Amino acid sequence: MTLFPQGWTHYLVGGLTIGLGVGVLFALTGLIGGMSSVYTSTWSYVVRRPFFQQPRLVNSRAWRLVYAAGLVVGALVWWLVFSDGLRVVVSIPPWQLALGGVLVGYGARMSRGCTSGHGICGLASLKLPSLFAVLTFMTTAIITANLLARVGGS
Repeated sequence: MTLFPQGWTHYLVGGLTIGLGVGVLFALTGLIGGMSSVYTSTWSYVVRRPFFQQPRLVNSRAWRLVYAAGLVVGALVWWLVFSDGLRVVVSIPPWQLALGGVLVGYGARMSRGCTSGHGICGLASLKLPSLFAVLTFMTTAIITANLLARVGGS
């Protein structure tokens, strides 16, 4: 079994680019770029429940939308420049992708942040709760991957 059948350099470049982007955002603006806050603040446009109308979410949603758009545009540029225009095709059924998204979203809310927020921003800020969150994320991911590999026969 090969750990990185398509190579590892694109993961390294992607990680360095994300780290650089988050670092530049913080250095130039003092803002912390975690994605679960982007998701929540975006919902504040359409959901009128008190949680989504908190000033910290409503007052930050404009820059967070620009931040999210930058991620989408960055992915598009990466695809156009480095993939030779080939589509990425996955063999995972849509219901499993949707269920995974719901579980990730639920976990991000429970842990008060997502993997990018805790793993990139929180660890860089030397926040102890982020260290515990990242250790939990990684442990869960390693156990899940190994269980699914055994069940799936891979």
